[in-house]
Amino acid sequence: MFNYALVLVAAASSVAAHGYVQEIVDAAGKAYTGYLPYSDPYTTPTPERIVREIPGNGPVTDLSLIDVQCNGYSEGGVAGSAPAPIYATVAAGSELHLNWTTWPDSHMGPMITYMAKAPSDITSWEPGTDAVWFKVDEVGKTADGLWAATDLLLASDSIYTFTIPASLQAGQYIIRHEIIALHSAYEYPGAQVYPSCIQVEVTGSGTAFPTEFVSFPGAYTADTPGIVFDAYDESLDYTIPGPAVWSG
Repeated sequence: MFNYALVLVAAASSVAAHGYVQEIVDAAGKAYTGYLPYSDPYTTPTPERIVREIPGNGPVTDLSLIDVQCNGYSEGGVAGSAPAPIYATVAAGSELHLNWTTWPDSHMGPMITYMAKAPSDITSWEPGTDAVWFKVDEVGKTADGLWAATDLLLASDSIYTFTIPASLQAGQYIIRHEIIALHSAYEYPGAQVYPSCIQVEVTGSGTAFPTEFVSFPGAYTADTPGIVFDAYDESLDYTIPGPAVWSG
């Protein structure tokens, strides 16, 4: 006999097991609801979000897939890569506060943020596999052995804050923010990547722009430092994967 109650319990456990960015708050206190994968697809009319669609709260583990770019999926569509209908306006040099859903305290790892400038309208641009991403922020394992996720994230009530580089030239950008959970990263595939892609228009008089870019997929492989790692060995230093941070 089919057990509907068991299915519902399993589904609830799955939803609670991982996470995603559920809200973005700018420096002026304006809040934008993130894409909500368990309600937005079933709401009429469909809510307009600044975050690109994701299929759920689960991770990407195959780093060769386009899925790793914005938490989309390769089969049956481009969710997570498909543009969102609107964007937020933020000033260069200002902070953004990203509110994660409750993060499991077993999923330790770094939190990393990239940006990519759209050559045209952000609401129609898909980066594909082009090398257009530059890193603007990263937090890994502190000297005291605290992880960005989970320790620092839990201490900040699930709010991750970073600053748009003050000298960054104006334009429309995708902010690609991620947690890489390392609790199973002792071999590949094991590291779990949880990216979110947020659409913004950056304002200001800045003229600076980076010269080092990476692609997704491409930036991370099985051989990239920080992808295969024994997070339970407290004696080990951790190398955050990807290029150096560009601060302008």
